[in-house]
Amino acid sequence: MFKKISIQTSGQADFVNITKEIEKFIAAEKISNGIISVFVPHTTAGITLNEQADPDVVADIQSELEKMVPRNANFLHSEGNSSAHIKASIIGSSVQIIIEKGKPLLGTWQGVFFCEFDGPRHREIWMKAISC
Repeated sequence: MFKKISIQTSGQADFVNITKEIEKFIAAEKISNGIISVFVPHTTAGITLNEQADPDVVADIQSELEKMVPRNANFLHSEGNSSAHIKASIIGSSVQIIIEKGKPLLGTWQGVFFCEFDGPRHREIWMKAISC
């Protein structure tokens, strides 16, 4: 039970809510109970769980990450995207979610976000579900 999702990000920094795609995959695979791992195979992008009800939360996360690791800092990496590599390391490259009764077990306000730090780009997200 493996699937790749392709997405196109729209900005240099972009958080894309992929919760619905995860729910569709679980439903299509008819997984009642298990675990899903969602992984980003990119070094300048990440994935996180956070609030999906208020878009200001995502804006605040992006703003604070930019303050912590500004794009225009004097980095050694010659490609000019060191801040994207660092932000991706801070956020992380995967999340694991429990599946119960055919649904991902998320908190009331939680959603899953693909986090772009070096866009816009065409990206992939890999999902692997294990039924138990």
